[in-house]
Amino acid sequence: MKYQSEFRDAKAMRRQVAAIHDLVTGPWTLMEICGGQTHAIMRYGLDRLLPSEVTLIHGPGCPVCVTPLETIDRALAIAARPEVIFCSFGDMARVPGSRKDLLTVKAEGADVRLVYSPLDALELAKRHPDREVVFLAVGFETTAPTTAMAVRQAAKLGLVNFSLVCAHVLVPPAMRALLSSRDHPIQGFLAAGHVCTVTGYAEYYPLAERFDVPIVVTGFEPLDILQGVYLCLRELESGRSAVVNQYSRAVREDGNQTARALIHGVFRPVDRKWRGMGTLPSSGLALNDGYAAFDAVQKFAMADLVTEESETCISGEILRGRKKPCDCPAFATACNPDHPLGATMVSNEGACSAYFRYRVPHQIEEA
Repeated sequence: MKYQSEFRDAKAMRRQVAAIHDLVTGPWTLMEICGGQTHAIMRYGLDRLLPSEVTLIHGPGCPVCVTPLETIDRALAIAARPEVIFCSFGDMARVPGSRKDLLTVKAEGADVRLVYSPLDALELAKRHPDREVVFLAVGFETTAPTTAMAVRQAAKLGLVNFSLVCAHVLVPPAMRALLSSRDHPIQGFLAAGHVCTVTGYAEYYPLAERFDVPIVVTGFEPLDILQGVYLCLRELESGRSAVVNQYSRAVREDGNQTARALIHGVFRPVDRKWRGMGTLPSSGLALNDGYAAFDAVQKFAMADLVTEESETCISGEILRGRKKPCDCPAFATACNPDHPLGATMVSNEGACSAYFRYRVPHQIEEA
């Protein structure tokens, strides 16, 4: 299978691992910025193949995980309203708010529906003109174009019963915030390849230059990640801090111009609160003035609802790469997929979920 089996080839992986071992002369810490990459690293044990001098840490690369508690609570309050059909991607269904999650609200009688696309929610708005259809729009730049398309189509069709809880976030501002922290451990980044298929990677040049940190746009298969690690280490060992595109089969420097135009036509950058990271300047997307009528938070007067984050869950420290899931005293005990304390345990891209799925069984066997 083109571009999948080739990047899982065991011989090629062994050669790449050997090249990494031959290259490394000192300790280096790299952060992968994508939760999909984190899961691949855990699934294939890639971190265990690397030299002991190389440490991989996990960043805020899961948009579900960085969605603040108050956004989830606002969504839950809207979903509970009898006139609302509330639509969400499946990975948000079990993410806990301060007291409940979407599945609990659904069990209590709310009309909550899991969809594959915001366009599915748009179809529901067409079929149910007497109901308010609300879509929980979560994701990085990767999913923002389809949300923008749905909003633009709703405006064109005059569907006043369609709206969004908009929680889209942008990757470069989060990287900038991490690098601006005094005690950050990051010496190189593996950037999210799927984000860059939309945005391109030209906006990473100023980051690499300002913070003297190499950034390698990386794919998601095992060999992709090993190649990304090698390219990042090569820059570090040579004293360089370039932006390198490992994922050239899918990513161009200028990204997808059509998708970018969709985003810019519907949304505007705004300051956005991230779980564990606080409010980051220009790190989120909000509907611009021409589409403000589709903002569900304003429509249902939920803007004043504010929730404090849990003091028990250390997902904020994990999302900043300062701790790993196994450092949490609640990991795999009080916090597990059946009873999660935070989104990082239940999201398909959460670091705690990856560690629980791929590392806990090994720990049990070794014990």
